[in-house]
Amino acid sequence: MSAQHEVGRRRTFAIISHPDAGKTTLTEKLLLYGGVIQLAGAVKAKRGRASAVSDWMEMERERGISITTSVLAFPYHGLKLNLLDTPGHADFSEDTYRTLHAVDGAVMLLDCAKGVESQTRKLFRVCRQRSIPIFTFVNKLDRPGRDAFELVGEVESVLGIGVYPITWPIFRSGTFRGVYHRLRKRVYLFDKEHANSSSGSGAERPPVEVTGIDDPLLREALDDRGYDQLRHDADLLDAAGDGFHREKFLAGELSPMFFGSAVNNFGLEAFLETFCELMPPPGPRESDQGPIDPAGSEFSGFVFKIQANMDKAHRDRVAFVRICSGKLVKGMKVHHVRSGRDLRLANPTQFLARDRSTVEESYAGDVVGLHDTGTFEIGDTLTGGSSFAFEGIPSFAPEHFRRLALVDPMRRKQFSTGIEQLAQEGTVQLYRPPAGRGGDLVLGALGQLQFEVVKYRLEAEYGVEVRVEAVPWQLARWASRVDGAPLAPEELAGAVEGQVVLDVRDRLVVLFDREWALRTAEKFHPELLFAETASGVVVRAA
Repeated sequence: MSAQHEVGRRRTFAIISHPDAGKTTLTEKLLLYGGVIQLAGAVKAKRGRASAVSDWMEMERERGISITTSVLAFPYHGLKLNLLDTPGHADFSEDTYRTLHAVDGAVMLLDCAKGVESQTRKLFRVCRQRSIPIFTFVNKLDRPGRDAFELVGEVESVLGIGVYPITWPIFRSGTFRGVYHRLRKRVYLFDKEHANSSSGSGAERPPVEVTGIDDPLLREALDDRGYDQLRHDADLLDAAGDGFHREKFLAGELSPMFFGSAVNNFGLEAFLETFCELMPPPGPRESDQGPIDPAGSEFSGFVFKIQANMDKAHRDRVAFVRICSGKLVKGMKVHHVRSGRDLRLANPTQFLARDRSTVEESYAGDVVGLHDTGTFEIGDTLTGGSSFAFEGIPSFAPEHFRRLALVDPMRRKQFSTGIEQLAQEGTVQLYRPPAGRGGDLVLGALGQLQFEVVKYRLEAEYGVEVRVEAVPWQLARWASRVDGAPLAPEELAGAVEGQVVLDVRDRLVVLFDREWALRTAEKFHPELLFAETASGVVVRAA
């Protein structure tokens, strides 16, 4: 098969949602339809039940939440789907932000009773900034929820994006019985007995009856009220707006909407088949030398995630690379743009959560894992020899700060190794004093739960027990000169009322204990820039 054919088969996407919208459940049901698994795990593992396939970290399985992005590659109807299952909890949103730079589209999952929630709005904005196509899946139709028209209106008004419902929910006596596919003019009815039986928990694909909207038997299946409501809704939808415009969808301006119940698999097959038809293959990626064509012959990709200790037995560290062009072949030599060095890729791997296998070749759109001895950083570009760099992945200013106190001083070496690795993979932001200056290591995070993850992983993976202690800092800002000239730590220390530190990539940061101190620094030093977001381009401290 040609490289262009292989690229055309790839579909690389993420699922975004507010916590508890059913994201991990939907992820596993897609794997079920892809034939990768035969039994979907429970989001919250109970005795005698499998834990969620996409949650590989021990703490995730214990708590029933997703803490880190999982990479899941699976086939479906001749395509290769690369699903990046992101954390839904707001405390881990920075991992999700990074992951959204590696996808070509996203599925926005909504709870039918709650609609658009706060975390959904934040993640949607990231997708919108990148102009990537966004699907909307309204979940939990097996439970009482809001009117479907009301949900359409809320997405349009709150998120500012057009909505085209492709499937529409069908009810009988208030019970969710199926969906009407507006583009195909087909009705998908779900087996009521399957839904009500103990076996209808979504472990298997449910029996589905497919018919047309004009089928006389449909009225009998839905009763008069349900059938009349379906016809009324279908006519109203057709009269209410324009047809589906693929160009607007690809530009991120129009979202196709689907309805269903992930826990029962209802509506998933209609969604997945249409998703595969509409979801675009990998497109050009922006670089500092212009767009890079995915069908180009030269290999290129970028690191969007680093994960340590996926395999406890080997204490390994894996850099996740999104391939953007060309073909990656096992054993090939690539150019590491930031360092200027050439590297050989001995054993690139693909993933199904924590399970991995060596791949002989991969193409644009694929995500591969590379063994990392500390060479890679998030945002690094790899090429077949050229020196262009892809657009950087930004860092976000943390909202919470702590210091870690080592319980056993004899474990300091293990502590230093562990906290450095966790900071490099983005679990938490680490700030240290410049060389020659005393002071504590300070941790920054977008959410409080990140500190618990750090404490847990230091003990479980590095054998280091720590106490999490308070610090006075409330704000962090990356500091630089407006004109781009070098800025030394000692110059900055004399100009601001705050603690001058370096982040894990040696960028200058100022920690402020109150908003007033930041505003004063900005007022009296207009030659300096105090940024809430740091670009992926590394500017080292002078």
